[in-house]
Amino acid sequence: MSKLTLHRLVQAALFAALVCAATALLQIPSPIGYFNLGDTVVLLGAFLLAPLWGAGAGGVGAALADVLLGFVLYAPATLVIKFLTALTAAFLLRSQKTHRIRGAVLGAVAGEFVMAAGYFCYEWALYGLGGSTEALLTTNLPQAAVNAAAAILLFLVLDRAHVSERFGGVSTHDR
Repeated sequence: MSKLTLHRLVQAALFAALVCAATALLQIPSPIGYFNLGDTVVLLGAFLLAPLWGAGAGGVGAALADVLLGFVLYAPATLVIKFLTALTAAFLLRSQKTHRIRGAVLGAVAGEFVMAAGYFCYEWALYGLGGSTEALLTTNLPQAAVNAAAAILLFLVLDRAHVSERFGGVSTHDR
């Protein structure tokens, strides 16, 4: 294993642990499941790490939180949904070479749309249209809005402090 691969693996493991902690420890119960701040860290991992490493960290960390919290039925879906959430956010951020703020906004919003749509489809299969609609409106969309806003703000602060460069990620200073 190369030194770079080991470095990225450690960073991804750190983000997976942070996602798990933010999901498991910073939660508010809702009618279906719970509201959490894990997606803030999922999006930050997507923005700061290489796309596949960030996506893997987001998926694994969130799925692990589901298992630890007793939502085992959700863990496989969460793994895929959060992976796709982070991958979408990472690629949209990177698509905006000279407009990283726009890229972060587009990435966070699109990533959270993937999250909400993914859980809507999964919960439709589990609970029917009524249950999935209720979860979308009471939990997933509010959670998406809060997490997207928090991730954008935190990324901008971290980016201005040149933290993204230490992770080998993108930076507004690349211009």
